[in-house]
Amino acid sequence: MSMALNTSSGPAFPRHVKITGEGKRLVDEGRGRLVLIAMVFAAAFSVLAVRLIYLTLFPAGGEPSIARSVIKSGAGVASTARAAIRDRNGVLLAVSLPTASLFAKPYMVGDAEGLADRILRILPRLDRERLVRKLSSGRRFVWIRRSLTPEQHQALNALGEPALDFKIEERRIYPQGRLAAHLVGYTDVDGRGIAGIEAQFNDVLARPGDAGRDIVLSLDARIQHALRDELSRAMAIFRAKGAAGVVLDVRSGEFLALVSLPDFDPNRAGDFSADARFNRATLGVFELGSVFKAFTAAMALDYGVVGVNGGYDATRPLKISRFSIRDEHGKGRWLSVPEIVIYSSNIGAAKMALDVGGDRQRQFLDRFGLTKKLKVELPEIGRPLLPRRWGMTETATIAFGHGISVSPAQLAAAFARVVNGGFDLKPTLLRRKADTDARGERLISARTADLMRRILRKVVTNGTAGFADAPGYRVGGKTGTADKAGRGGYNREAIISTFAGAFPMDDPRYVVLAMLDEPRGIPETNNLAQAGWTAAPVVGRVITRIAPLLGVAPKPADDPRVFRALKLKVKTKEKKLETF
Repeated sequence: MSMALNTSSGPAFPRHVKITGEGKRLVDEGRGRLVLIAMVFAAAFSVLAVRLIYLTLFPAGGEPSIARSVIKSGAGVASTARAAIRDRNGVLLAVSLPTASLFAKPYMVGDAEGLADRILRILPRLDRERLVRKLSSGRRFVWIRRSLTPEQHQALNALGEPALDFKIEERRIYPQGRLAAHLVGYTDVDGRGIAGIEAQFNDVLARPGDAGRDIVLSLDARIQHALRDELSRAMAIFRAKGAAGVVLDVRSGEFLALVSLPDFDPNRAGDFSADARFNRATLGVFELGSVFKAFTAAMALDYGVVGVNGGYDATRPLKISRFSIRDEHGKGRWLSVPEIVIYSSNIGAAKMALDVGGDRQRQFLDRFGLTKKLKVELPEIGRPLLPRRWGMTETATIAFGHGISVSPAQLAAAFARVVNGGFDLKPTLLRRKADTDARGERLISARTADLMRRILRKVVTNGTAGFADAPGYRVGGKTGTADKAGRGGYNREAIISTFAGAFPMDDPRYVVLAMLDEPRGIPETNNLAQAGWTAAPVVGRVITRIAPLLGVAPKPADDPRVFRALKLKVKTKEKKLETF
């Protein structure tokens, strides 16, 4: 190794060193490693620089990070937004829209109380004490308010407070408000379905995809509005505690309307009571009274224990054990089978059921779906209440709708099986293809179904449901008035009034049911609150409103084809031929 020396005055320092041999190899190797490390650091700093530039130009909006609700992909749009819910005609019932949510960075807050007061001027419903605690917590992130309105967002942004920031999230919007609240349901603040269709199809609605995953219901918003409007009106007039209603297609099994009152606004479900959120149409189960006589008559006729010209003596009350069964406004005479239904005789219905027997009665009601939960696409489904012991007393009282509790929607589905020709039916809340006939196996004979169709028409023209008539639309059905069961027995001051109707009875297409919970009589009804005065008129008005929407044309009362299809000739006990 050689060294060149500095010959100038002063201390001698080496100007350069020439390294050879093994030393040169080690130096070259070290230099290479330094270059490689430098390149790695340069690359890392370049990535950080690019990221910083991106965040400056396209801010993420704060922490925690939340995926954007919509990302464009190719020619279409793929969305992580919750899918929409629509009625059968495409009307939006639920949709997710982007909305701003406010959060704070407490570690940046200097005057927590002052900032709280400024926020409260824009969001006055917040709790001040809780807000101050959040702002003074020193944490890096706290939610202040989710789902702001555009006006609130703008006002809060105008505060210019560095410790406040916004996150763009999704907000579930229900454009029709209360219209179908119990059916559609609602979500929590994080967009998870917790009631109704929102809960039943939560996984489907939340699954990323395109607009094809929207849920299309069988519901018709026009029909729903008419039913809700008439039920609301009746509930107010008769000062009822609640109400429920159903419109059901007896061929396709589609629910066109499903109403429960009182109801709520799903846009702010938390502001309403549990009673308002309770679904009386599908979750509530009630003793619905004499509507069950339609099933009792169909059962007795179909089993052949009595013919249409047969009947029972309803002169005196029927005593079973320590109980006595009476008619509310009895005829005090022998009644034919059609008359038992038309005039709603408890005595006659009980005697019919006793002739059939308890075991066969239970089997019949089971076939018609009245002894088990309704199978339909909702989580809020009530389980029927059945007697623990099904003896003679229970057989007799169930014949006229006491001692068994079912939901209004369940009753409507069973009633549809009687009037649709006697076929089984799988009800649904999802739209089926146009002109779908979803009727299944035959449950009663064609002859029994035909007789019941004629008898139920006579309940409206000759019996207890005259106020249900809708001129031109040939309404038939059955009234039911039941005392409410409570502690210590039945309360005669609190009743459930129900009318299950169908139209047009010469060729039934739709069932319309109305139920009022604890209606009170008014002077115009002679202070009576029975179903014929309260629930039956609701059905008549609903049918008048919806029949044109459903394409059902009115026909004059003297149309010979209608007369032939609905006439009912019955021989009385005295062998006289009576035409209803």
